[in-house]
Amino acid sequence: MSPSGYTIGKLARDAGVNVETIRYYERLGLVRRPGKPVQGYRRYPSDTVARLRFIRRAQRLGFTLKEIGELLELEDGKCAQARQIAEEKRTVIDTQIKDLTVMRTTLDKLIRACRRNRTNKGHCAVIDTLAERKD
Repeated sequence: MSPSGYTIGKLARDAGVNVETIRYYERLGLVRRPGKPVQGYRRYPSDTVARLRFIRRAQRLGFTLKEIGELLELEDGKCAQARQIAEEKRTVIDTQIKDLTVMRTTLDKLIRACRRNRTNKGHCAVIDTLAERKD
């Protein structure tokens, strides 16, 4: 980094994101867009790298960009609020895991039915089940 900050390209490389991602985060208000000098390139402060890494880590944990924005707005002393946001995310993930488990069990049954009916040419349990109209 130069003494006056990061260019957007250098910032993207150091944070492990692409330039368009930074611009998108600027539009959402997750990253502050520095003012453009009369001559030269915009320079981002060094703490922007940490902010971008925070955003990426939070995304990997399943937080939406809106939730990440809420977390970024919290002050260090607001641990209870951050915990509440994390607990809500965990509840959502628990529900998704239950739903995925049901989906996996259903697919396992279809696969077993397919294996049992190998000799029955013209009928496939997977295709037949998906073609049924029980919605």
